This record gives sequence, C-alpha cells and structure tokens, in this order.
Amino acid sequence: MTHSMTAFARKQQSFDFGTLSVEIKSVNQRYLEPTFRLHDTLRSLELKLRDRLKQKIQRGKVEITVKFYLNSGEQGLDIDPDRLRSVLAALAKIDAQVANSAALNPLELLQYPGILIDAELDVEQVQESLLVLFDDALDDLLDGRRREGQVLAEAILQRVSEIATLVAEIRQEIPEWLQTLRTNLRTKVQGLGVELDPERLAQEVVLLAQKADVAEELDRLDGHCKETQVILKQSGPVGRKLDFLMQEFNREANTLGSKASKENITRSAVQLKVLIEQMREQVQNIE
Repeated sequence: MTHSMTAFARKQQSFDFGTLSVEIKSVNQRYLEPTFRLHDTLRSLELKLRDRLKQKIQRGKVEITVKFYLNSGEQGLDIDPDRLRSVLAALAKIDAQVANSAALNPLELLQYPGILIDAELDVEQVQESLLVLFDDALDDLLDGRRREGQVLAEAILQRVSEIATLVAEIRQEIPEWLQTLRTNLRTKVQGLGVELDPERLAQEVVLLAQKADVAEELDRLDGHCKETQVILKQSGPVGRKLDFLMQEFNREANTLGSKASKENITRSAVQLKVLIEQMREQVQNIE
C-alpha cells in the first residue's frame, strides 16, 4: 500500500507524576531525516525512539517533540551534583581566560538544563510511559501517511488512465498521419516539376514514415502505465521507483513531441507532458 511522507500526529496523557505530550510531523525528503526535541529527563531515550522510528518509516523529514509537565507541588526538587560540577568547571575556564567576567548568579545557574532534578521522581516510570505514548503517536502518524498515500495513489492512477487514453487516440491518428506525409511529399515533387520514379517515391515515403514512426514511444508509454499500476500495489516504499518511472514517461513524451508534425498529435503530446508533470508532483510526496 502506498504511503505518503506528509502527516501529523499528537498524543498527550496525564499520569500521577505529570503530563507527557508527543508530537510527530513528517514531510517529504529523499532519505529518512529524524529530528528529536526531548525534555532533559527523557533525553537518554533518544536512541530507543530513533530505532522505533526507523523500524516503521524509511523516508521523510520527521520532527519529534516530547514535552513533560511535572505535577506542581507534589515532588521536591534537588540538584544534580555531577552536572553542577561540570558546569562550574566550564565557568572556571571561562573566568580564567576572560578578563572582568560577570559574577556568577546562582538563580541563572539553576536554570541551566539538567542542574535541577526531581528528588522523588521515578524516571524509569516516566520513560516507560513515554515509550508507550510514542508508539501510539507513531501508529497515528502511520495511519495518516497511509490515508494520504491512498489519495495520492488514486490521483496518479487517474492520470495514468488519461495517458493510456491519449496513447490510444494517437495510435488511431497514425494511419491518417502517414497518408498526409505521402500526399505532402507528392505535392512537393510535383511543385518542383520533377518526374520521380514511383519506386523511388515509395522509398522516400518509407524513409519519412520511419523518421516519423512513434510506435515505439507509444508502446513504451503503455508499458510505463502498466508498470505504474503494478508498483502502486506493492508493499513498502515505492517513491523512488515511481520517481524514476516519471523520468521515463517524460523522456518518451518529449520524443513523441519532437517527431509529431500533425496538429492533433502535437496537442496530445502537450497534454501528455501536463499529466506526467502532475504525476511527478504527487510522487514527490510518496515514501
């Protein structure tokens, strides 16, 4: 089933220790590019969260924001001595190298990330709760990507159907087109007042027909249409396959347009390019 790379999910839940909030949003990107914004208490979980994400998403720029609101008045605060020593050591180095550095303000120091900790907070419980909430949010995101992917697939299939119809119409135009080439060649020869051997005239007509032959391009366009339908039914990421196929679609449409000398076929070639560009824009959002 086709998945979009664009979706948004948000989960929030209250617990005895406080409230956890998880927001995940994803947009199109050639590769998987996750970004995490985590509360200090939960920062050590980033690797686990990243692994969970990679198991279910292969492409897209994904932003994950985790917020933690501690219940006020229920827990006492304490200072992380290791963190405090590290910060003080860094400040001492700065003070030794910078003349007239500002005096240390204890209140500002308390605001530094990781200095204050909750003395009674069960960090393990908070982290376990976050993992469950993250999985729920990730499932919601995947559902959104799946729904959006189905919409994109339907839009692409609609244009594939229109392309197949145009290709069939162009095939019907070919006999009349070839007849027009023959007539134009005879008219030019007569206008020159030159008597041309019928066999030679036939050979020239064949050469013109070969140069103007678009059967190969039409066959390939039909093949690309069928291949697009097959790919859209496959499981797993298909965006790169479709992106390559769009380039092949465009290549055949360009060749067809350069060969066409009949107004109806030229017009159809332009319509083909429009439909292919519309498909290409949709494919950019497919995982």
